Amino acid sequence: MTITAEKIPAGTWNLDPTHSEVSFSVRHLAISKVKGSFESFDASLVTDEDHTASKVTASIDVASVNTNQKDRDGHLQTGDFFLAEEHPKMTFVSTSIEEKGDDAFLVHGDLTLRGVTKPVTLKSEFGGLVVDGYGQTKLGFSATTKIDRTEFGVTWNAALEAGGFTLGNDVTVTLEIQFTLAA
Repeated sequence: MTITAEKIPAGTWNLDPTHSEVSFSVRHLAISKVKGSFESFDASLVTDEDHTASKVTASIDVASVNTNQKDRDGHLQTGDFFLAEEHPKMTFVSTSIEEKGDDAFLVHGDLTLRGVTKPVTLKSEFGGLVVDGYGQTKLGFSATTKIDRTEFGVTWNAALEAGGFTLGNDVTVTLEIQFTLAA
């Protein structure tokens, strides 16, 4: 039996961080993409019987960025990028949820990065609902969004000799999130 999003019980859900991931990619040198992730983040979900009335909040510690290159990670924390010392968290607060059928949702909300808040939409997919071996009810979602980093004040770049720039403006954010129903 397939469990659909229609069967998600109302309640408060806490992030299961060991089974969740926040990653991103950005065009580099106009020929490839650099990928990274954040190692420290939190999220909560409050579901309602009317799924469109559910609420999502999340925060990411920007200093936890990991691109598998220590010097680059350090540069990303500076004023050229995240300005982590002044703005240690990136946050998301949902404003509305729109059902799109086939367990797909659009989660509209406000993303704050470097003190700048802009609306974004997460294209989300319900992954499933299950009771694990410890008797905990688990819920999974996948989501993606694309943001223009320059709209959040992340404008560092360098021109390339052959034309173009070191970094693209569009950053794709990908979420693989698992929640646990609070007791």
